[in-house]
Amino acid sequence: MRFSSLFQMLSFRASEHGSRTALFYEAGGEKVRLSYFELFDLVQRRANDLRASGKTSIGILTDGSLDCVITIMASIVSGLQTVLLDENTPDALLKGYIAYTDIDFLWSSDSELTREFSPYLTGGVKSGVGRVLFFTSGTTSRSKAVVLTDESLMSSAYNGGSLLPLEEDDVLLCQLPLNHVFGFVCGLLWGLSCGAAVALGRGARHYIDDCAFFAPTAISLVPLLLGFLLKHNSLNEELRLVLIGAGDCPPRLISACASMGLRVSFGYGLTETSSGVALSLGADPYAMTVCPDDEVIIAEDGEILISAPTCVMEGYYKMPDATREVLSGGILRTGDLGFIDGDGLLHVTGRKKEILVLSDGTKIFLPEYEGELAAVLPGRDFAVAEKGGAPYLVIKGGASDRAAILSSVRPVMELRPRGQQIRDIIFTPHPLPRTATGKIKRWELQL
Repeated sequence: MRFSSLFQMLSFRASEHGSRTALFYEAGGEKVRLSYFELFDLVQRRANDLRASGKTSIGILTDGSLDCVITIMASIVSGLQTVLLDENTPDALLKGYIAYTDIDFLWSSDSELTREFSPYLTGGVKSGVGRVLFFTSGTTSRSKAVVLTDESLMSSAYNGGSLLPLEEDDVLLCQLPLNHVFGFVCGLLWGLSCGAAVALGRGARHYIDDCAFFAPTAISLVPLLLGFLLKHNSLNEELRLVLIGAGDCPPRLISACASMGLRVSFGYGLTETSSGVALSLGADPYAMTVCPDDEVIIAEDGEILISAPTCVMEGYYKMPDATREVLSGGILRTGDLGFIDGDGLLHVTGRKKEILVLSDGTKIFLPEYEGELAAVLPGRDFAVAEKGGAPYLVIKGGASDRAAILSSVRPVMELRPRGQQIRDIIFTPHPLPRTATGKIKRWELQL
């Protein structure tokens, strides 16, 4: 069923299926259920409090808890500009994000964090009704705030549910961070929009035992987390469906799931499209059906272009030039390469622009990243490349240089989230392969 807003979905579920379980969560070591009626009531109460506060732009340091989910939903329902933030973001970056997105109220389950960052709050916005902001590496640079809406997020949830429906007795486990659009839409809204129950994961410390605790029938995962769960044999016997997205997934992981009798669906989408654009529904996980509201166009150079009036972003927050670079006439340039086969299925073959996509879905814009490193590695011949889902520094030199190089890059790395920091150094005695114009031939790097 299509809902135009979060409020419409919650009120419909509360009135038509009020006693049915909406959320499972852990409290005092026990699994607790929250009905759709109870969820709607809690969201309404919190929304009334937010309206009465007089605030206009709320920043939420997401932790995946019940209180966090209630606050996100209440903020959207109340019409505030809602900015979803990663509580693990380095302090220097977080201060900038707060000012950049005009946040005048900060929520965190950790009161110490709210006190620490309260000096950086602003005067808010004049109008932010329906806007939901997610930070992303974007398609041309690092960490922009993508402006989505209540309606676009609900449309995305509808698109996913129409291709990959969940039943009322399904339990969807939400382990992904809610400040990422894939986690928010495919870990939370997908389940609720289908009338299923969503189990709120208990954080990284419980990745291994959450499946046993909540007994989900469906789960959405990034490749890195799927590999971790498979390694520790953590997937439960009730599980029947695994949705994988936000990064390239090695075939061995998909084969491992298939060998366990699990249905595997691979998704392609962007923050700029409110998450999913296409999902694999058949035997080939890399042949994807385009979502009902989306149209995919393959440009002459193979770039994937997307027209999705109900789901595409309004733009990058306060960055009109950057918006125009990727969005014109309702068509979004993704920077990804692909083709549509004879059956009308989308295949993604690579990335046109110099973006590194890590196994947790994080994107690194390489020219900018390498430019920061060049400032502390003057005269060195180096590049950044992906290995095993993590960034590695490939540099001409010998192992005796390791300590000096690590010391030089440390100040740059401290400004990056942990997942984006250089995992290790790969030394090569040879000059790095370059084109006639001096650009790195990344496809020739030996890792």
